[in-house]
Amino acid sequence: MVLSTLQSLKHCLSEHPSIVNFRWSITQTWGSTWFFIFSAISIYISASITLHLFLSILLSRKRRVPLGPIPAIHSLTVALISAFIFIGLLFSTAAEIRDTRWFWRRTKTTTAFQWLLCFPLGTRPTGRVFFWSYAFYLSRFLHLFRTFFTILRYRKLSFFTLFNQSILLFMSFLWLEFSQSFQVLAILLTTLLYSVVYGYRFWTAIGLPRAHFLFVANCQVVLLGCNLVCHFGVLFLHFLKGGCNGMVAWGLNSVLNGMILLLFLRFYVKVHLIKKKARAVMGEFKDSASEIKKAS
Repeated sequence: MVLSTLQSLKHCLSEHPSIVNFRWSITQTWGSTWFFIFSAISIYISASITLHLFLSILLSRKRRVPLGPIPAIHSLTVALISAFIFIGLLFSTAAEIRDTRWFWRRTKTTTAFQWLLCFPLGTRPTGRVFFWSYAFYLSRFLHLFRTFFTILRYRKLSFFTLFNQSILLFMSFLWLEFSQSFQVLAILLTTLLYSVVYGYRFWTAIGLPRAHFLFVANCQVVLLGCNLVCHFGVLFLHFLKGGCNGMVAWGLNSVLNGMILLLFLRFYVKVHLIKKKARAVMGEFKDSASEIKKAS
């Protein structure tokens, strides 16, 4: 029974005609034009800044807008969608490797891992893995709502948030537009992390205990580190195997990823320094309190 259900799920997620025959094109897929992606990013940034300024004018700095269960529902939705994309892409990747392995001899690709890092030259954005890449691209729009939740609940808006969300949306568009190498592995890693991180956010949003360390930040550091290592792998295979597809987009992707990594590490170090100072202050306070008790 379980095996039959798994086989049915695998067939639906990797062999369905709409998945196998997917094609990224202006006429067949929503949101596939340059005008659309730049308009979407501009609207997102403008709406975020406008909402933040509007609330700053109308409400006091300390007043927050209650959102009820909406953030928890959003976190649960993103976690489930990310897990669904991860499973679908995993099945589709296995099917794609099975069906195209014969073609690798012509393209100097010898292993599945090399294919995951380096698409052969001439690869077009069609078929199973690009269907799930498109699903990941669409899911990025759902992530944008978290910015508005932060503005409403905490009255905060940072450059890093706007830059990070905009660049991640733009990069997922580039993956499809240029059939960029490495995107399958990147989406698998990212959706696996999102399913864990947003599941944790749902966990804490419903009142369950938090971790005793920066869980989300540490997960993001692990993801950025894995991406950095894989980017070097793509560059190595590009010169070793005679070229990988979508290297212009990969170059831009690498620069943007590097900028995100630097900004995040700056934030990460700042948070750790603040926590270190807070521990030092608390230590001094406890020492002073103990000395007062002894004196009394």
